[in-house]
Amino acid sequence: MALIALQAMTPNAIAENFNSTRQAVSKHLRVLTECELVRQEQHGREIYYSLRLDKLKEVDQWLSHYRKLWETRFNQLDQVLSTLKQQEK
Repeated sequence: MALIALQAMTPNAIAENFNSTRQAVSKHLRVLTECELVRQEQHGREIYYSLRLDKLKEVDQWLSHYRKLWETRFNQLDQVLSTLKQQEK
């Protein structure tokens, strides 16, 4: 996703950045397209994929609820670890 965040790319161009086949990259792109996180544009014989930042913002908003939960739990874990560390001394 980071690759196509700045510019639209073809599956071949994306696959060149990974130790993966074009078919494997295409499968990932298909899933991202179905989730509407990626947009396809046909230019001649090539299909270019670009990131839909508006949809990524929706994902970020959805995750923000869980982020608060995770932060609370990590803070609780920090407190437990700090208490255990103090008991070891």
